[in-house]
Amino acid sequence: MRELAAPTVERLDLDATSWVDVARGWLSPEDAAELYQGLLDGVTWNQGRVFRYDHWYEEPRLGGWWAPGNPPPHPLLVDVHRVVQRTWRKQFDGVALAQYRDGRDSVAWHADRELKWLDDTVIAVLSLGAQRPWLLKPKAQKFADDEVAAPSTHDLRPKAGDLFVMGGRAQADWVHTVPKVPNLRDPRISLQWRWTSRRGRQELGGSYRKPRRYGSG
Repeated sequence: MRELAAPTVERLDLDATSWVDVARGWLSPEDAAELYQGLLDGVTWNQGRVFRYDHWYEEPRLGGWWAPGNPPPHPLLVDVHRVVQRTWRKQFDGVALAQYRDGRDSVAWHADRELKWLDDTVIAVLSLGAQRPWLLKPKAQKFADDEVAAPSTHDLRPKAGDLFVMGGRAQADWVHTVPKVPNLRDPRISLQWRWTSRRGRQELGGSYRKPRRYGSG
């Protein structure tokens, strides 16, 4: 297999301390399709649950996990992991995986509070399969759960093979969502890498998303 090239990145400054690096078409259509099918068939997909208000709900998507040292569901995943680490100079424990089976699956507005230290984080997301909206907006000063007052300001809308990386205070000051898409029948798979510097003030309080290992989108 040929060596995977480093992504060509364009930086989107969300504000003075938050940013997103966007690499459109990092994986070729052939590589994206091959990895997509390999993950779709080779990952042990699990049904996650979230605790909302007074009881557990089945999460409207499936999840999985791969860590170096374990057999990969597809060989290309190892190369993708290596290049993401090398390009952003971070050591990631592994790759979280989410499968949105169709347009009825989604994830609500949220920040990755499970990292606890949110002042300096790096979260990479590689999209495979169906193109869907992927929205960002500033976090309101006061909000409950996923009710956020500020309007959506960005839609990254990744295609298969697109990679984007959120950094700085993006998890402290911004929220993101993958909304439902009526009549969409095709799956989307999201690969996610998460890192925190563990600097700054630690986020306090629990999260209804805490029991699951996959979370970014």
